Amino acid sequence: MNDDRLIQVTDLKKYYNNGEIRALDGVTTTIGRGEVVAIIGPSGSGKSTFLRSLNLLERPSAGKILFEGVDITSPKTDINKLRQKMGMVFQHFNLFPHMTVLDNMTLGPRKLLGMSKEDAEAKAMDLLAKVALQDRAGAYPNQLSGGQKQRIAIVRALCMSPDVLLFDEPTSALDPEMVGEVLDVMKQLASEGMTMAVVTHEMGFAREVASRVIFMAEGKIITDGAPDEIFNDPSNDRLRTFLAKVL
Repeated sequence: MNDDRLIQVTDLKKYYNNGEIRALDGVTTTIGRGEVVAIIGPSGSGKSTFLRSLNLLERPSAGKILFEGVDITSPKTDINKLRQKMGMVFQHFNLFPHMTVLDNMTLGPRKLLGMSKEDAEAKAMDLLAKVALQDRAGAYPNQLSGGQKQRIAIVRALCMSPDVLLFDEPTSALDPEMVGEVLDVMKQLASEGMTMAVVTHEMGFAREVASRVIFMAEGKIITDGAPDEIFNDPSNDRLRTFLAKVL
C-alpha cells in the first residue's frame, strides 16, 4: 500500500428501510496522511454518515474501508484497537459530566493505552496549555462555555495520540462568538500536519484550511477538489446551487 494513503474507501453504501433510504450510495475516496479534508453539502447529503462510517460508528451496508492498510469492515478486525488511532470530535462534546476536565482527558490514555496517572496527567496539562485552558483542569463540564467544552473535547482526543481526527460538525452547536476559538485550534492542528476529516458548515474554514474539499449530495460524492477549484470555479450545477445558498 502507498504509505501516504491513511484511509481508503471503496464503494461505501449505507441503506435504511430495506434500501429505500440511501444515506451513502457508492462513496469512493482516499484520505492521505497530513491532509485536511473538509466535507460539505446540504443537510441529509450523507456527510455525517460517511464520517461516522470511517470508524464504524455507523456500520456500512456494503463496501470497504482500509485504515493504514487494514480492512476495518472485516469481522476479524479489532475495531476498538483501531479506534484508538482515530480521534472523534462530536457536535455535542460528549464529555462525562461527573468528571473533571483532567479526569475526562486522562481516562482513555490510562484505561486503553496503559499510561500511568502521572504521565497521562502531564500530557493532558501540556495539551490544555496548548488551548489556553490549563487553569480549567479541575473544573467540571457544566462550569465551561460551549467553546471551552469543544476545545477540551479536541485535546481529549489528542491525548490518545491518534493518527487522524474526525470532526462531525464541531462548531454547529456553538454560539457564533465561540466558533472562532474552536476553529483556531483546528487551524493550529492543520498547520502541525494532523490528518483531519471535517464535516462542516464553516465555508471559510473549508476554503482557508482544507487541503481538499469533498462536496456530497444524496449520498454521493458529487465533486472533490482543491478549495480554489471548489469555491472559485465550481464546475458542477449542484455545487453552484449549494454555494449560492451558503456563501
